[in-house]
Amino acid sequence: MTVRPILRWPDPRLSQVCAPVDTVTDAVRSLAADMLETMYAAPGRGLAAPQVGVLLRLFVMDPTWREGDPRPLVVLNPSLSSEGDELLTNAEGCLSLPGILAEVTRPAAVRMRWTGLDGAPHEARFTGFGAICVQHEADHLDGVVTLDHLTAATRSRLEAEYSA
Repeated sequence: MTVRPILRWPDPRLSQVCAPVDTVTDAVRSLAADMLETMYAAPGRGLAAPQVGVLLRLFVMDPTWREGDPRPLVVLNPSLSSEGDELLTNAEGCLSLPGILAEVTRPAAVRMRWTGLDGAPHEARFTGFGAICVQHEADHLDGVVTLDHLTAATRSRLEAEYSA
C-alpha cells in the first residue's frame, strides 16, 4: 500500500464528474487500499478517488476510527437518497481544503446503495456523522466541494482565508 498525494482545491480535477467503476479489478482493489492508507495517514475520515487524481466513482471512509472503532468502508458507484425531513448542520473539513471548516446543512439520514470490492451490491442507512461523511464523499464524485454548498459571501470569506 502507498500513501498518495492529496490534491488541493482549486485543482480542476476536483470539479469533474467521475466515471463509473465498470469492473472490480486488481487495480481498483489496489487503489482502494492506497486510499485507505492515505486517509488514515492524513488523518481523515473519508477520501474520494478524485482527491488522489483518479476520476472514478470510488470513495473510502471510516467515520469512527478516531474513537477507536475502525470500520473501513470502500464504496464504488454510490447512489444516495435522503430519508426523512430532518437536516443536520455540521462544520465540515476536507482533506483537499486543509484548515477550512464550513458549516454545511445536509439530510440527517440517507440510504446508500453501492458496489463493494466483492463486486456485490450493498445497501445501508446512515445517520448523523456517518450520513454527513457519505454525502461529503459522494459530492466529490460529482465534482462538488464543500465550498459549493455555501452562500457567495461565506464562500468568498473562506476562499480568502484559504488563499492567505
